[in-house]
Amino acid sequence: MATQWTIRWYHRIADIDRLLWDALAVPLATPLLEWQWLHQLEASGSIAPSQGWQPCHLTVWDGKALIGAAPFYIKAHSDGEFVFDHGWAQLAYQLGLTYYPKLVGMSPVTPAMGYRFLCAPQTDQVRLLEVMLDAVDSLCQRLGLSGSHLHFVDPQWEASLPRQHFIGWQHQSYLWRNQGFRSFDDYLAQFNTNQRRNIRRERRSMQRQDVDIQAFRGDEIPMEWSDRMYTCYLDTNQRYGPWAAKFLNADFFSRLFRHHRRHLLVMAAFQDAQKNPLALSLLLVKSGRLIGRYWGAIRPVKDLHFNMCFYAPIDWAIANGIESFDPGAGSPHKIYRGFKAVPQTSLHRFYNSQMQTLFQRHIDEINALEQSNIMALNSHLPFVRGAEAMHGVSEHKPS
Repeated sequence: MATQWTIRWYHRIADIDRLLWDALAVPLATPLLEWQWLHQLEASGSIAPSQGWQPCHLTVWDGKALIGAAPFYIKAHSDGEFVFDHGWAQLAYQLGLTYYPKLVGMSPVTPAMGYRFLCAPQTDQVRLLEVMLDAVDSLCQRLGLSGSHLHFVDPQWEASLPRQHFIGWQHQSYLWRNQGFRSFDDYLAQFNTNQRRNIRRERRSMQRQDVDIQAFRGDEIPMEWSDRMYTCYLDTNQRYGPWAAKFLNADFFSRLFRHHRRHLLVMAAFQDAQKNPLALSLLLVKSGRLIGRYWGAIRPVKDLHFNMCFYAPIDWAIANGIESFDPGAGSPHKIYRGFKAVPQTSLHRFYNSQMQTLFQRHIDEINALEQSNIMALNSHLPFVRGAEAMHGVSEHKPS
C-alpha cells in the first residue's frame, strides 16, 4: 500500500544503488536518465554545488524496493538549462521576489527530449505520481525554493500529469525523422534542386580537402580520444560564447569513454592520412534514437561542421535503421539540411501566487508566438513540392 512507501532525497546519485536505479531507467528510450550518465556528470565535478548545481534526487521506496526516482537539482542560476527563463527571473527581481534557488528536473546541460519520473511498472502509476509530485512540493516549500521546473519532458509522460499541477512552456527545437530512406541519396531526393546541389557540394568538399570521416561506436572508440574530445568541446565553447554553457571538464569525457561507451557514437575526421583526428563529434544512440551532443575541431576546415554534425550522422542513421536524430540546440541552418522545427516542453510551478498568476496569464500568448516561429521556420524547409506533407513537418513522436 502507498502508506508503506518511503520518500528519500539524495545529494549524490552515487549513494543510490546503480542496479536499482537502472532497473527503472534502462527500459526507457532515452539514455540520459541512466545512472552512469548522471553519475559521471557528478563524479567528474562537472555538475556540482560549486557549479551552481546541487543534486537532490527524489526516490520512493517500498521496503527495500526502489519504485520511483527522478533526477533533480537545486539551481542557483539558469545556465546550462537551455530553457531561457532569465526574463522571468528579472521579473521576479523587479517585483521584489526571489527566483533562485529553484528546483530543476532534467538531465543536466542536455536539451534533449525525454525527461520523466522513473516508475516501476508494477506499481499504481497514478498514486505513485501523486506521491512524487507531493514530495516535490513539500521539499520546495520546506527549503523556500521559488519553483519546480521540469525541462524537455517526454510528451507521453507529460500527458499523464495532473493538469492543474504544472504550466507548459513551448520551446523550439529540431528533429530529423527517418522516412524509410534506403540511402543518403534517397534522403537527398526530397530536397529541391538548389539545396540538393548545395548539400552534395558540401559533401564533396571533404574529398577536395582530403578529409575522411569515419564512425566509431562503443568499444571501437579509442580511449585516448577522450582528451581530444574535451579539446574539441573547449574549442566549440570558445567560438560560440556564453550560450554554449561550458560545464563539462576533461574528467567527464574520460569517465564517459571509460564507463558509458555502450551508448556512444563518435564521428572522427582525419585529414591528410594523419593518425590523430582533426575533429570529433560525439553522439548518443539508444532505441533507434540518435542524439547529437558535442563536437569541435582542432583547426577550421570549410564545411566540416555540416558533415560532422549533420551529413555523416544522417548517413550512419539511415544505414543502421535509426528512426530519429535530435541534432541539439542551434541556429536555423539546420532547416536547410532537412531538420524540422518541432516543439519541446518545459513544465513550471511557482510557489509564489503572484509569479504563478503572471506566468499563467501570459504563457498562452508566449506559446502561440513560439508556434508561429516553428511554422515560419518550417516554411523554409527546402523540399520539393509536396515533400512537407509527405514527410509530415508536425510529426514528433515521444521518446
